[in-house]
Amino acid sequence: MWADQAIWWQVYPLGFSGAAAHRLRKLEDWLEYAVELGCSGLLLGPVFASETHGYDTVDHFRIDPRLGDDEDFDRLVAAAHARGLHVALDGVFNHVARSFDAPADWFRRGPDGTVDTFEGHEHLVALDHSQPAVAQYVTDVLTHWLDRGVDGWRLDAAYAVPPGFWRAVLPRERFPDAWFFGEVIHGDYAGYVAKSGLDSVTQYELWKAIWSSLNDGNFFELSYALGRHDELLDSFVPQTFVGNHDVTRIATRLEDQRHLGHALAILFAVGGVPSIYYGDEQAFQGLKEDRAGGDDAIRPAFPDAPAGLASSGWPTYQLHQRLIGVRRRNAWLTRGRTTVEHLTNQLVALRTVGDSGSVLLLLNISDQPERFPMDATGLTVGAQPEAGVPEGDPLLVPAHSWRFLTSP
Repeated sequence: MWADQAIWWQVYPLGFSGAAAHRLRKLEDWLEYAVELGCSGLLLGPVFASETHGYDTVDHFRIDPRLGDDEDFDRLVAAAHARGLHVALDGVFNHVARSFDAPADWFRRGPDGTVDTFEGHEHLVALDHSQPAVAQYVTDVLTHWLDRGVDGWRLDAAYAVPPGFWRAVLPRERFPDAWFFGEVIHGDYAGYVAKSGLDSVTQYELWKAIWSSLNDGNFFELSYALGRHDELLDSFVPQTFVGNHDVTRIATRLEDQRHLGHALAILFAVGGVPSIYYGDEQAFQGLKEDRAGGDDAIRPAFPDAPAGLASSGWPTYQLHQRLIGVRRRNAWLTRGRTTVEHLTNQLVALRTVGDSGSVLLLLNISDQPERFPMDATGLTVGAQPEAGVPEGDPLLVPAHSWRFLTSP
């Protein structure tokens, strides 16, 4: 399936585009930037008419007027496809805005008869997924935009929806090549995929283990998470990330900026369908806060063109390019299995093996250079923090550095 080779550039359009008119047209000007980064897909945040932040939908069939209109959307999809980029949309079908126009029986109610809300947010009301009309509505929405050229869907707050609902509404027969993945934060990922019929879910366990192990100097946490990750690969390919529109940016989360490359290298060295959240490739900072407007810092506007980006971010962009280059040259990594071959609190060696080869990632977050005691026969340095190929022993890794060894 095409999604096995997908590397997504995730964009939150309402923030990315600032206050421009017909904002989706601004995004067209950044498609080459995404292609040059090495991405093969554009994962859009909410584009449907909503009250405020996009996840409070009022009409799933209408483009948000702040972003543009149907013509703008069709132009963007056509421009993306012309550059080899697949397009996925973000759909919220667990809840809608309180002003969403629907019959009363479309909404789930509590014992006292009041409409249920989503996690206590009074302006987000929960749909009743046991209602056939709700199921038909969701199928109609998915079908409408797939007919318009969309290649896949991210299903927001999927964890709050009964998994059997997705199996009933996904238009699989009509769109056998479409890719559907759900937002699932914790719990039985494999069980949810099996019951729902989704292709994938978000891998929050791995996300947390990546930054937490680097901050705490505890690669045993990463090792444990990768063991669970490998078990998931027995049944589906998780959607992996180190940043998205809902979490503090990775460059802010990490306590030592020397370890940003370590986090990225892990992402691209293990199995999964990876995504890069816009701005992370430029080492943007942004702290998510639990308050009104607390997402603003992680959903900023981009300039009109790449030339408007700060010069300080381009080395991180180039690092992404090198790592994505390794990933694309070893496309089998999507389903590769990772074993831990050397492990201490501050050193870890990860070997990922697939039908077509193997790679070895060496991570050192200690204060001194370390030589890893293992066999690297047939492998050379495919990527490292600096551009170019180092001389000398590829198993000797400098302090607070890493090496990604691959076949020549």
